[in-house]
Amino acid sequence: MQAHDNERVGADLIQAEIVPMASSGNYEAVRFNAMKHGILSRLTVLAHEDQTEFTDLLAALIEEHRPAGMTERHLVEELASIIWRKRRVLLAEGAAINRGLRSVAQSQHDSPIPAAAPFERGLLKEGCDLPDLLTASAEEIAERQRHAALDLAATRKAAAILRKGGLNAYEKARRALIQESRDWWDEHVEEGEYPATAEGLAEFIYKTLEPICIRMEQEARLIPAIQVQTLGEGLQVHRLEKLNRYETHLDRKFERTLAMILKLKQLRSG
Repeated sequence: MQAHDNERVGADLIQAEIVPMASSGNYEAVRFNAMKHGILSRLTVLAHEDQTEFTDLLAALIEEHRPAGMTERHLVEELASIIWRKRRVLLAEGAAINRGLRSVAQSQHDSPIPAAAPFERGLLKEGCDLPDLLTASAEEIAERQRHAALDLAATRKAAAILRKGGLNAYEKARRALIQESRDWWDEHVEEGEYPATAEGLAEFIYKTLEPICIRMEQEARLIPAIQVQTLGEGLQVHRLEKLNRYETHLDRKFERTLAMILKLKQLRSG
């Protein structure tokens, strides 16, 4: 008789935990229950983390698994705790990658730019704004490539006009340059660095303008490769090894905890 009464009391306790969550279908009630009674919940969330976000996570897991009894409830809280810690792993991974990228971008001795295209001649790190290249959008890259190709083509056209010579070759070559290059040439003339002649313009193109145009075209064309190379070096996989091991540990713990919940439910259902 006493054993029967104990079984009935135990069943009543289990039912008391299930009914507020299972029968009402009220998510806010589940959320309140998760926040009020969680033991692990109060220890899992750090002071600078969002308690509400964790409470919502726990409430969703309670709604999904509908724990019956303190043991199942503890295991569901454990699931929430594991997911929360995996979130921290991702944050730590992102922070480590950002630190690695910053280190690579600021390196004065081992720039990723030449390594981005190992068989490309003349690709130098000097004068390149690596942070600017890394943050360039696809649209910005396309515009830089278009502008650099146009500038190089115009410069070579001007050089060809000067080589051919003839009447008004200087004026024709000057007009063939894009506006920025033309303005730059005029500044050199005003400062007395070159004479405003076909010979002076030809020398300016050969020694100054064309090498810069070639470099700018090369750099613009290789921005995607530079971005990939920098990201690859910035990952610094050796720094992520401990995080990866910890994440694997959490994955296994999650699997074991979930298996225990399912096993308990199976035992309860008979």
